[in-house]
Amino acid sequence: MDSLKPSVCVLDASTYVGFWILKGLLSRGYTVHAAIQKNVAGETEIVKIIREMKKVEERLVVFTVDVLDYHSITVALKGCCALFCCLDDSDGYGYDDDTTVDLEVRGAINVVEACARTDGMQKIVFNSSLTAAVWRENICTEEVVDERSWSDQEYCRKLKLWYALAKTLTEQAAWALAMDRMLNMVSINAGIVIGPRVAQHNPCSTMSYLKEASQMYENGVLAFVDVNFLVDVHIRAFENQFTSGRYFCFNKIVNTEEESLKLARSLSPLISLPPKYECQGKEVQSERLRNKKLNKLVQGINA
Repeated sequence: MDSLKPSVCVLDASTYVGFWILKGLLSRGYTVHAAIQKNVAGETEIVKIIREMKKVEERLVVFTVDVLDYHSITVALKGCCALFCCLDDSDGYGYDDDTTVDLEVRGAINVVEACARTDGMQKIVFNSSLTAAVWRENICTEEVVDERSWSDQEYCRKLKLWYALAKTLTEQAAWALAMDRMLNMVSINAGIVIGPRVAQHNPCSTMSYLKEASQMYENGVLAFVDVNFLVDVHIRAFENQFTSGRYFCFNKIVNTEEESLKLARSLSPLISLPPKYECQGKEVQSERLRNKKLNKLVQGINA
């Protein structure tokens, strides 16, 4: 049965989420084109692991791409019926200005256009972020924040939330082009990702996500997702023919000091805590995020 499964592409497979999606697809019998962006700082540990995997995994094909080079993307996509798009800070320097944002948006446009020109492309599963939905003034006055919500660009610029701005503009650009080219696309808007060695393999994006985390916490929109669950959701979104639109993906909303402490410890040593730190209060923040669409997808209900 595994031999009947089609070829799919993961781009950028060298990101933390991309790497785990790659592993999940291989474990389910898919042939995977791992598209890896060039990194000016040299090969990361994840890239080295992928190259070692290639030596023993017949269903893994590795490509080096530049998302600003349209041709290199089309080469990686050839023969694939789906793309798992995981764009992120490829150079490891973090999100620090409009230039970084613009590069990611331009990359997304190239990737989606390449999909439109790839024969047999059936679906794009676009990895995005909850930060593309939760940054607006007075969000604390809203009872529900769900897939209809978008972050406000000017508010992100005002607070210098470059990561949130990048995820917002990149996803919006991908959606606009996908609809114009009549491509089948779904987006997975993930909470802060936790998982094995996330602090070592995903430090810049993690810390960029957590900028103004205290405000997200107070507004009831800070949430985390385990990377294995996130991978499962991406693959379900591809395999389920009824999926459409955006899906908020998180395991739990962080709305108590105890939960925030657990999150901080899971991201150690990126976040340091005083020795023997103990919770000081029992205040519970409001929960504004909703993920009903995700629950239907996980339960196997047409979503």
